[in-house]
Amino acid sequence: MRSEVLNAAARRNLFFAPDALEMILSNSDPMAFTNTLLAAVSESSLFIGKKDIIDFIAGDAAAAPERAPIVPKNKKNCGISVVPGTDITGDSTCEGKIADFAAYFKSRFVSLKRMIEKRKDFGMAVSISKALTLGRETKIIGMIYEKKETKNGHTTLSLEDETGTCTVLISKDSPCFGEMFVNDEVVGIAGKPSSRGDLFIADKIFRPDIPAGRTWVPSDSTASVAFLSDIHVGSSTFLEKEWKRMMSWLRTNAYDMDLDYLVLPGDVVDGIGIFPGQEEELRIADIYEQYEKLGEYVKEIPDHIKILIQPGNHDAVRLAEPQPALGEIFTKGFDSNVIMAGNPVSIEIEGRSILSYHGKSIDDWVASVQKLNYEDPISVMREMLTRRHLSPMYGGKTAMAPEKKDYLVIERVPDIFVSGHVHGAGKMDYRGIKIINASAWQDQTEYQRAHNFNPNPAIMPVVHLGTGAARMMDFTK
Repeated sequence: MRSEVLNAAARRNLFFAPDALEMILSNSDPMAFTNTLLAAVSESSLFIGKKDIIDFIAGDAAAAPERAPIVPKNKKNCGISVVPGTDITGDSTCEGKIADFAAYFKSRFVSLKRMIEKRKDFGMAVSISKALTLGRETKIIGMIYEKKETKNGHTTLSLEDETGTCTVLISKDSPCFGEMFVNDEVVGIAGKPSSRGDLFIADKIFRPDIPAGRTWVPSDSTASVAFLSDIHVGSSTFLEKEWKRMMSWLRTNAYDMDLDYLVLPGDVVDGIGIFPGQEEELRIADIYEQYEKLGEYVKEIPDHIKILIQPGNHDAVRLAEPQPALGEIFTKGFDSNVIMAGNPVSIEIEGRSILSYHGKSIDDWVASVQKLNYEDPISVMREMLTRRHLSPMYGGKTAMAPEKKDYLVIERVPDIFVSGHVHGAGKMDYRGIKIINASAWQDQTEYQRAHNFNPNPAIMPVVHLGTGAARMMDFTK
């Protein structure tokens, strides 16, 4: 019955406080009471607490529940845990040698090939070298290293695996014509070789993707997690008024609504020398002082909230991804409830898997694919999930460290996938995954204005870990 009540609230994007939920469940007919309550709740409501239930009962005696004793609230805080093997911090071994690059791309290929072969509609592939000799329909898996358009309007892909290379022809009359491709992604292809030795004619394209039919399964968790990306402490365009408004809201509401977790996905300070002329836009021109100020802001967050902080391309770590966590020299003043993690990282919170990535590769996706743009970062993130890779394009604007393992492969299917970087705000459900772009706390800079870059700042996404209900809390008003 608990899950049914929570699902009914989730369909309205509402949260029940634990003591309010217990009052509802103590009723002789919890669902009838819930439906009556939800019908009377204001459309602008986000959170239903005990007082709301009592006020509702006072106004509608016919719906009064059998009152159970109200016990003191006992906060259950399970904490945040970093999933082993998903954080590069302390494990970087790359030296930039040819052997490192070979191991890096082999790791990517093997991982993504395995995902494609696990698809129920694919099965096992044969190697490219063997497929070209079979003379019949078969399936291959390879990494794309070039895409071209022929003078007749067809598409060709240069594809390679461990055994060889071939040219894949996608006819303009093919059902898969017009699909989006990016360099260095791994794809499966069903088709057959032509009489020409190195040409493979495609009939269907397969990607690793998220399993079809997957849905968000409600849980008994009453907690919520919020996301604050791209704070840019130290910038003269840091939105201090909106930040203080958000902090005041947290201090007033977070405990009662069980907002117990906070994730900061990078660019927590503005950094030094990140773009030309940045020094003219800095309020704090010392990198150590920027992190000290961030520490002061973080200490204002209610003590019961567990916090995880990651770096981004403005932070004081290596630019190449995956990035290690911020060093102790910058974070020694932070409280013990703050966890420092690398970028990207997978974390577990009360049974939910969260993939958090700052999002620098969005620059490469937008530059490489004509139909993607900065105004719609959620669509870019969906393409990452489809390919099960955060940044497949090598050699673009996103620097890559050739580790022995490709940490940007999305091996675990997350329940929540969050990124920032582009200072946008949005949410989407994709095959049971809550995709969140987590806004920013910096107004438009001169550099952004010159590049026609329009932010959507001061919005805090909040996701309920039990129901999956997501709200975008706007602190610009």
